[in-house]
Amino acid sequence: MSETDLAPTAGATEPDNVADQLDEDDRLKPAFVSAVLDAVEANDPDAARALVEPLHPADIADLFELTPHEDRGPLAKALTDLLDADVFAEMNDYVREDLIDALEPQQVADIAAELETDDAVAIIEDLEPADQREVLRAMEPDDRAAIEEALSYPEESAGRLMQRDLVAVPEHWTVGNVLDYLRGHDELTTDFWEIFVVDPGHKPVGTCALSWILRTPRGIAIGDVMKREQTLIPVDMDQEEVALRFQKYALISAAVVDPAGRLVGMITVDDIVHIIQQEAGEDITRLSGAGDGDINEPIRFTIRTRLMWLIVNLGTAMLAASIVGLFQGEIARFALLAVLMPIVSGMGGNAGTQTLAVVVRAIATNQLTDSNTWWMIVRELRIALANGLSLGILIGLGTLAIFHRPDLALVIGLAMITNNLIAGLSGVLIPVTLDRFRIDPAVSSAVFVTMMTDCMGFFSFLGLALLFGLSG
Repeated sequence: MSETDLAPTAGATEPDNVADQLDEDDRLKPAFVSAVLDAVEANDPDAARALVEPLHPADIADLFELTPHEDRGPLAKALTDLLDADVFAEMNDYVREDLIDALEPQQVADIAAELETDDAVAIIEDLEPADQREVLRAMEPDDRAAIEEALSYPEESAGRLMQRDLVAVPEHWTVGNVLDYLRGHDELTTDFWEIFVVDPGHKPVGTCALSWILRTPRGIAIGDVMKREQTLIPVDMDQEEVALRFQKYALISAAVVDPAGRLVGMITVDDIVHIIQQEAGEDITRLSGAGDGDINEPIRFTIRTRLMWLIVNLGTAMLAASIVGLFQGEIARFALLAVLMPIVSGMGGNAGTQTLAVVVRAIATNQLTDSNTWWMIVRELRIALANGLSLGILIGLGTLAIFHRPDLALVIGLAMITNNLIAGLSGVLIPVTLDRFRIDPAVSSAVFVTMMTDCMGFFSFLGLALLFGLSG
């Protein structure tokens, strides 16, 4: 389809096939995005709505994410009727904040009221305190109470993530009682996979899948059908730990309990998929000091985050340079040292980054614990020794072939082995130590590992050169 096929015209009609607007990877085609924005710019909201209306809410959310910041306001105005709760639930956090800021408190309250509690909290928690109060005042009392309770829990905790809408029944009911209850109460949630069974104190004692209820005679007690083994999520558990439990135990949903053990909500796997993606992305970008790494993040925040870690890196680079300065006499006598020493530090940095990536992932997925830390250290040292020996022999033979100096070849080979061992050791110990002090190892480990490999790479190479008395 050409761009002219998508161009908005007066009295435009709904496209025959929504797939025509998407490429083979289910992404909106640039021509389609341009057509919608052209319609908005031409002050033809009907044409814009005709193009966008057939799209899934997730695709409409993508449309706003693909739209430049300055054009999102006019686009939202043109598509007001299509901006429902489902679209906001699918939208990138930064883009959603842009649009929410442009809405009246009553509009935000109406959108939040249509969402699951966890999605509504995601919208309201990012507002300024004064805006939060205005939006909450505009909500119905029951919705407001649920949101205020959720906001009382720590950020990125199970309490913020959980849904309040669930089905819980007493243990003494029969399957027939449960079916009558489900069919006779229109206010019950319509999206659930299992029913939670509770005792008189509203503490969960088991779960029962809908498939079991539908296949069981009405007279059987629900307590005889339910599964008593269940994974309970404390309300203050970090969302990353919640995701790990879902992954480990292959959960579809799980009960959330307060400190007294009472059922207060549930978490479903669709929310966990989002959390896993979010946490994985955060670890990757933070490992490089790039902050959240979201292309929709305001530029001033990105600059501030990256600059902070670049300044820290500048300090570590100056420390490495000071070590080189200790050996300036040797470098002056034998200039080849200055040529070769970046190889040692650079290879050590690469080896350290490899180890660091493995260890940070192991910590994040609970593969690395107190019980196997020493095993991990020994494992990485063995890998570092094997790699160091291989690289040391290669760089030594290469140096010998080019410069015909056996002593120089020996020094750089030994320095390569030494720095690889240091890289392997620091790649394990630094993130493990930071994790012990409750500091996210994905945020700051890379800076310290790079500092160690640079400093020790220069020190080992130049120190060995001094020890062996190399000269030109």
